[in-house]
Amino acid sequence: MPHLLYNVPGRTSCDLLPETVRELAAIDNIVGIKEASTMQRMQELHAVCPQDFTLLCGEDNLAAEAMCNGLVSGVVSVTANLAPDMMHAMTAAALAGERERCYALNDRLKDLHEAMFYECNPLPVKWALTRLGKINGGIRLPLVPLAPDVQERVEAALRRAALL
Repeated sequence: MPHLLYNVPGRTSCDLLPETVRELAAIDNIVGIKEASTMQRMQELHAVCPQDFTLLCGEDNLAAEAMCNGLVSGVVSVTANLAPDMMHAMTAAALAGERERCYALNDRLKDLHEAMFYECNPLPVKWALTRLGKINGGIRLPLVPLAPDVQERVEAALRRAALL
């Protein structure tokens, strides 16, 4: 069964270093990594990992640049839960070398990328999906509802992305 590594040091306080990822990439069923840290780390991984090892961006705010620069072959996105068509179009444009189109779509989404992390994930995305009528409201303990001032900020980002 194929396995995808996931490096998100901001949430785990653990960091898969490029040298470790390179070694793990030699294992047959480890086929790639979702990297959710920095552009520099994606550059380092691109430099040390085999060409057939899948590199995916796990940071929406870095995805357009990482894809346009050939560092990753896609994105695992929070924003795509809210704007799947735009994120797909942005990714397709980047992978087709259509930088201007990719960056234009990303510009429409950049406030939304940021808004999804105003409070801890998944609170903003669940609130936004509820606001868009995609899901019924509600969260499970120990999570608490998104603060009213943050709701206003997320709604403003939805409007700027033309989703409302």
